[in-house]
Amino acid sequence: GGKIVIPSFALERAQEVVYTLKRLEVRGALPKIPIFVDSPLAVDVTQVFRRHVECFDDEIREVMLEDGAPFKPSGIKYIRDVKDSMALNDLKGPAIIISASGMCEHGRIQHHIKNTCTNPNNTLMIVGFQAQHTLGRRIVEGREMIKIFGVEYPLKARVEVVNAFSCHAGRTDLLEFAEAVAPCAEQILLVHGEEGSMNALQSSLSEWGITQVVMPEFGKTLEF
Repeated sequence: GGKIVIPSFALERAQEVVYTLKRLEVRGALPKIPIFVDSPLAVDVTQVFRRHVECFDDEIREVMLEDGAPFKPSGIKYIRDVKDSMALNDLKGPAIIISASGMCEHGRIQHHIKNTCTNPNNTLMIVGFQAQHTLGRRIVEGREMIKIFGVEYPLKARVEVVNAFSCHAGRTDLLEFAEAVAPCAEQILLVHGEEGSMNALQSSLSEWGITQVVMPEFGKTLEF
């Protein structure tokens, strides 16, 4: 009887989640439930996806031929207007709400989390990496209290983390890429990631014989 709130990046991730819900519906694995995509940017991006079917892979084309629009499971509503977004706060009964931003730091998702996090019947479903010091990360960590708009709320909703949507290269992929570019690279810079993970990657690169690896400090300037 609760709601499923999904923080999502507006570009590609939201469309991927909606497409997955469509596939579940086709398989009969998704009950009839209202679905709301509450993000003007996600709505705009989805329209771009729809206009460029020539970019779809064979799987999505097959879905279109057999089951119709890949980004339109039954019961879905794409929301732009602020009033329609606010109306979701008073929505009774189960629903799926997909909203940005993906790490819960900005946007309409904060309102939806505020209005659902205290009810254990609801679920916060995390479908993307949550960086340190973000609201999304605190939710993943299962904090007892989370702060939204300067006010603390008890986190009683169920938290589910689905890592299958990650688009980041794994350790092996990164090592293989570094090995391929190392012969023509003066240095390899590690700039996007948490310190512990980057230290581990630097050690792995060293084991592979790649030693020209630098982790620039904040504010540091490098010249080539």
